Amino acid sequence: MAVMANEVSFVWVEAGMEAVLEELRPLEPIFHTAEFGTTVADFDRRMAVDYWEVGASGRRYSREFILRTLEETPPVDAAAVGWTCREFGLRQIGDGTYLLTYMLDQGGRVTRRLTVWGKMEDGWRILFHQGTVVTVGKTETISSGQGSP
Repeated sequence: MAVMANEVSFVWVEAGMEAVLEELRPLEPIFHTAEFGTTVADFDRRMAVDYWEVGASGRRYSREFILRTLEETPPVDAAAVGWTCREFGLRQIGDGTYLLTYMLDQGGRVTRRLTVWGKMEDGWRILFHQGTVVTVGKTETISSGQGSP
């Protein structure tokens, strides 16, 4: 295995998707921006009825569990605590469905994030989300050495 010199495919924005990216960027990280919402009712509206996620631990979380947890422990505002998002990538994966990827730095805890967004009549909704912790010193990309994956 070789370290990939060109990581363009991971931050690639599909042609013509720049406007969609500009709509979605302020909504990330989900549950942690005023644009996404600040109340449990806001979170409920932003989540598809069959939403679920995989946390950094590998555990699966249901929509109901997430809403209950957010009600019991309101999330912090990412900007207020200095969290930063970078390396956004976006591609359309279906009619009105988009895969958004990025890295989130939570004051030294770095995760790679993936959110599947759906464009609905009443706005954007999250369909699926996953976060994976990046091990310190392991941010490089591994490929087969044959170029882009």
